[in-house]
Amino acid sequence: MKIKSLIIIIITLTCTFSFAQNGRLMKQKKEQVKSLKVAFITSELDLTADESAKFWPLYNAFDEKQSEIRRTKMKSYLDRMDSENFDTVSEKEAATLLSQMESSEEELHQLRKKFISNLKSVIPAVKILKLKKAEEDFNRKLLQQYRNKRNR
Repeated sequence: MKIKSLIIIIITLTCTFSFAQNGRLMKQKKEQVKSLKVAFITSELDLTADESAKFWPLYNAFDEKQSEIRRTKMKSYLDRMDSENFDTVSEKEAATLLSQMESSEEELHQLRKKFISNLKSVIPAVKILKLKKAEEDFNRKLLQQYRNKRNR
C-alpha cells in the first residue's frame, strides 16, 4: 500500500514539474520572440536616438493593449467556436458571438488608428509605413521558421 502511494506521489510531482517547465519554456520563447521583434523593427526603421526614446514607449503600450484585447476578448469567442458543441449553436448565440467578434475587431482597429496618430508626432510617415511592413515581414519570417522547424 505504501509503495502505491509513493508511486502516485512521484507521478504527481513529475507531472507538476513537467507542466511548470512547459510554462517557463513558453514564457522564455515569448520573450525571445519579443526581443527578436524589437531588434528587427529597430534595424528596419533606423530610428535616431530621439525617435527611439519616444517610439518604444508608444509601441510597447500599443503592443501590450493589442495583446490584452486579443487574449481576453477574442479568446472567449474563439474558445466557443472551437468547442465540440459549435454545431449546436443557436442563431441567437451565433449573432451574439458575431457581434462580439465585430466589437473586438473594431476596438483593435481604433487602437491602431490612435497609435498611428500618436506616432505621427514622433516619427515621419515614411517610417510609420516601414513599421507596418517590418511587422508583416517579421511575422512572415517567424511563421516560415515555424513551418520549417515543424517539417523537419
